[in-house]
Amino acid sequence: MDVLNKIKMLQNERGWNVTQLADKADLSPSTISALFQRNHQPTIPTLQALCKAFGITLSQFFADSHLPLDLTPEQAHLLEGWNGLTDNQKTAISSLIKSIKE
Repeated sequence: MDVLNKIKMLQNERGWNVTQLADKADLSPSTISALFQRNHQPTIPTLQALCKAFGITLSQFFADSHLPLDLTPEQAHLLEGWNGLTDNQKTAISSLIKSIKE
């Protein structure tokens, strides 16, 4: 797995620039930029901070698929709520999420 490509992919999925990613990860923009400019692998604490900003766990980061191996507490809470919705409610929520991401 190319860790830097994965970070860049997750960053692009969210539409974040380097400053936004750094802010959300509580890192300096120069730390993020240096990873890519020097092609350095992040340290574990840096990668943990980035994963937290992306709202995923380290195991989810390294998973081969987009299906989570384990859920963050926030994801588990949302999934529990999702399971109790009717089909119409699920459709409405899916439409809302899609419109927010556009």
